[in-house]
This record gives sequence, C-alpha cells and structure tokens, in this order.
Amino acid sequence: MFLKNILYHFGRYVMMLGTAISRPEKVSMYYRETMRQMNDIGIGSLFIVGLIAIFIGAVTAVQFSYQLDGTLVPVYYIGYVVRDMTIIELAPTFTCLVLAGKVGSNIASEIGGMRQKEHIDAMEIMGVNTAAYLILPKVIAALVVIPMLVAVGAFISIIGGYLASVPTGVMADADYIKGLRSFFDPFNVTMMFIKAVVFAFILTTVSCYQGYHVRGGSIELGQASTNAVVFSDILILVADYLLAVILTS
Repeated sequence: MFLKNILYHFGRYVMMLGTAISRPEKVSMYYRETMRQMNDIGIGSLFIVGLIAIFIGAVTAVQFSYQLDGTLVPVYYIGYVVRDMTIIELAPTFTCLVLAGKVGSNIASEIGGMRQKEHIDAMEIMGVNTAAYLILPKVIAALVVIPMLVAVGAFISIIGGYLASVPTGVMADADYIKGLRSFFDPFNVTMMFIKAVVFAFILTTVSCYQGYHVRGGSIELGQASTNAVVFSDILILVADYLLAVILTS
C-alpha cells in the first residue's frame, strides 16, 4: 500500500510537471507573474536568509575554534573550514530548508486556496492551462532567485565567521583572511549552485503539487501546507546526499 501511494503521487507529480512546462498561451502574462514571484521569493526571503546565514558562519567558527583548542592545527584553518563548509553544505542546504518552510508553505496555501474557492476550475473552463500559469512562473522564479539567495547567504556566513572570530580575539584578521584564501577549489562554488538549483526545483514543485491537488476544507489545506514543508525537506536532504556522492566521486 505504501509503495502504491508513492507511485500514485509520483505519477500525478510527473503528469502535473508535463502539463506545467507546456508552451504558455500568453507570454506577457507569464512574464509579469514570474517577476512578481521573483520579488516575493527573493526580496521577501532576504532578511531571514541573511539572519540565519550570519549565525551559521558564527557558530561554525566558534565550534571549530573549540575543536582546535590545544591542538597543533594552525588557527587560520578556521577561515578555511568556515568557507568550505558554508559553500559546499551549509549555505545551500540550510537556506533551502528554511525556504521550504517559508516559501513552500506559502505556495501550497496560495494554490490550495484557489483550488478550494474553485478559481482553478473557473480558469480551466475558460481554457486556461492552470498548471502552467500557476506553477511555471513559480518554478522559473525559484530557479533564478534561490541560487542568488544561496550565494548571498554564503557571503554573509563568511562574514559571520569573521565577526565570531576576529573581534572576540580568537584569531587575528590576517589569519582569518589567510584561511579564506587557502586551498580554494572553484568547483566547490559550482557544487553550491548545482545544489541550489536542484533544491529550488524540489521545494517549488513539491509545494505546487500539494496545493494544486488539495481537496476538502481548511483542515486539508493545512495538511497540504504541512506536507509541502515536510516532503520538501525530506527530498532536499535525500538529494543533498545523492549530489554529494555524485559530485565528489
């Protein structure tokens, strides 16, 4: 039964995506909606992403400096670890997990509310491809904006590590900068953006699916919003592991 449900929902999910990526009827309408979604997802999430990122970098620096205490490892390694941990893992994963809660639940509630109020049914009667109009702009906006948010989050995390290390006397300014410049591999940045794109696609499409196929009243809508966050987070973590295996092999 469990496998049957998974296959059933996966099939509906794939069918929904196939309908959503079809050719738009009126490009100007899709362009305006995409710009609106980019503003909502990007500008609307900038503060929470920045707040989380600065503490991610600060905590990473503090924890690693604690691990280095009394060892022979050079102190500048703190900057090196903060940079690589932030770029490879913390910035894309934490940012997208948080956005799954903020953006994902909002998407599921918005589309689910339209389904419950029969707005989607009315649009379909008028011949509108509702899957494409409601889902495609959100996916495009997320694929463009979320990698930008991840890049900003990575930068702010490195600043957070600096603020937690240098002004507190853990290490000198020159040592932290030396660590940031040491052993740099440009592929790590590529890996960060690959993860950001994949995670953005997952959290957007899963949330759209939960809202688009919601049935019932307010309780079911609340469940759809919760499922959007839970399933998005689970799939993001699974994808994170698979990408780590593939990209580092």
